[in-house]
Amino acid sequence: MVKLRLKRCGRKQRAVYRIVAIDVRSRREGRDLRKVGFYDPINNQTYLNVPAIHYFLETGAQSTGTVHDISKKAGVFTELRLNQTNFN
Repeated sequence: MVKLRLKRCGRKQRAVYRIVAIDVRSRREGRDLRKVGFYDPINNQTYLNVPAIHYFLETGAQSTGTVHDISKKAGVFTELRLNQTNFN
């Protein structure tokens, strides 16, 4: 199973995170399938590759709580919901 979760990068006391699609059985710094975003909690910056996130969510990937909250703030799920209503 694939999850969208955070991968820690940066130095001590100055963590930044990559949002990655990764196999559930991999460790936190393990090999990821694809990088889909970036999150810097210190400067409160976020970059999301929305088409890539949509692709993984449509193929059955689940996001962790933190990634879900970050995506929700960016409005990823409203775009996904709009796309689904257009097809029905």
